[in-house]
Amino acid sequence: MPVSRTVLWTGRILSGLVIAFLLMDGGIKLVPIKEVTETLQQLGYSGSIAQARGLGVLTLLCAVLYAWPRTSVLGAILLTGLLGGAMATHLRVDSPLFTHLLFGLYIGLMAWGGLYLRDPALRAMMPIRN
Repeated sequence: MPVSRTVLWTGRILSGLVIAFLLMDGGIKLVPIKEVTETLQQLGYSGSIAQARGLGVLTLLCAVLYAWPRTSVLGAILLTGLLGGAMATHLRVDSPLFTHLLFGLYIGLMAWGGLYLRDPALRAMMPIRN
């Protein structure tokens, strides 16, 4: 079922925001800046440069798969797992609810919402009925 240009562009903008965030997040982990390794240590991880770079590569891989239309559903599924792990980490260290713990949920909703609005195959698989 075709959608309006407004709906299509809303989906593209939501997806673009998610992709931009993931590219920035993955990029700063590749460097990695001091704040990245310190934050990893505060969250209970070793905070090693190798660990930060590994997370950066994983995040960038999810972003690329999500951005490419042929693999966008796979990217969204992998991104859901990555964000779920981030949420579990924040839950474990008792991070603030709305700003830290639920941030993964916000990004996941934007990712799946954007994909739903721009992908007719996904809408056909999971239709919203009146």
